[in-house]
Amino acid sequence: MKKNNRGNNFSFDSIRRLTLYLRNLRKIKKQGIEVISSDKITSLMNTTPAQFRKDLSYFGEFGKRGVGYNVVFLIEQIQKIVGSHIDWNIALVGLGKLGGALLGFEGFSRFNIRIKAVFDRDKRKIGKAKNGITVEPVEALQESIRRNGIKIGIIATPPEVAQDIAEKLVDAGVKGILNFAPVVLKVPERIFVSNVDMGCELESLIFFVKRGE
Repeated sequence: MKKNNRGNNFSFDSIRRLTLYLRNLRKIKKQGIEVISSDKITSLMNTTPAQFRKDLSYFGEFGKRGVGYNVVFLIEQIQKIVGSHIDWNIALVGLGKLGGALLGFEGFSRFNIRIKAVFDRDKRKIGKAKNGITVEPVEALQESIRRNGIKIGIIATPPEVAQDIAEKLVDAGVKGILNFAPVVLKVPERIFVSNVDMGCELESLIFFVKRGE
């Protein structure tokens, strides 16, 4: 991810770990556990209790030494830190197989995320409803994003048009982009970009598997 900490010491990795802590805490809450230690929270994760405490320390004090963390309180506080305590409308550009899968992903609702607008250049798709959302032409992107107050966009287009789409998203007021196109986007420094390149991820995995043989 393009990193811009805006004068803070925490990194994108810290925020990513917070979301993983949150996932574990939600599971712990369902088990009826009310208070838990950092050791228990991180026991199923690839991190340490010390790292957990350090990640939280950037934002305040949330537990009591020798007692632990109140599960419900900590969930609420981490949700406020990452912003998932409020609803977020997302724009999806590109309704191919990947875009269709993202649009149909029910897990977004658990994080108060809703795909509010969908755009494509295929005239056969434009005007049709998908999962209750009418597919709009790319030409309507900027007006629709401004109207719906959307701040995050997902790019699931072919690589050759991804840069053009990114520029349109930025011009419309989007502040963050989740990019599935296998291309490096050139955007202003103020824009946060997270790249999901499955080919690169698999090649990296292949490297480590090969070394282990």
